[in-house]
Amino acid sequence: MSKPVIATASLAGCFGCHMSLLDIDERILGLIDLVEFNKSPIDDIKTFTKPVDVGLIEGGCCNSENVEVLRSFRKNCKVLVSVGECAIMGGLPAMRNGIPIRECLEEAYLNSPTVDPEDRLIPNDEDLPIILDKVYPCHEVVKIDHFLPGCPPSADLIWEAVTALVEGRPLQLTYDLIKFD
Repeated sequence: MSKPVIATASLAGCFGCHMSLLDIDERILGLIDLVEFNKSPIDDIKTFTKPVDVGLIEGGCCNSENVEVLRSFRKNCKVLVSVGECAIMGGLPAMRNGIPIRECLEEAYLNSPTVDPEDRLIPNDEDLPIILDKVYPCHEVVKIDHFLPGCPPSADLIWEAVTALVEGRPLQLTYDLIKFD
């Protein structure tokens, strides 16, 4: 009998939600017995090699590559979960949403005190992803089935959500799993 398949990706964010997934500590051994990872930094598989039961996405969409990855996840995953505040609301990367993109680029590449005068150039290469006008939460780009709040969500919340989804149990986001006291 084959195991349920899980895929994960990080878009515009800090990778903290993946770190929280790793914070399940010794339960990672139980998770490995329970599921197979596919297309994830956890196993370093770069492309989908089979249909996926549960996809976990952290981070929002700030460039064309993020949108492409997210759409690919939606296409290849039966259930798609937004993990963390960046995926749910744009998080800290969305702080740039009130500033015109040109101003952001000028501040980063031309006016920053850490940029040497001879290096002041806004990158413009066709191989670079196109920066979007704002950072979009995942549900504004594709249909999302579940949301795991937090910055990052606790390891216990991620454990409960993943095990419930792959075992076919209802997802119970109890207060003790989502509180941040």
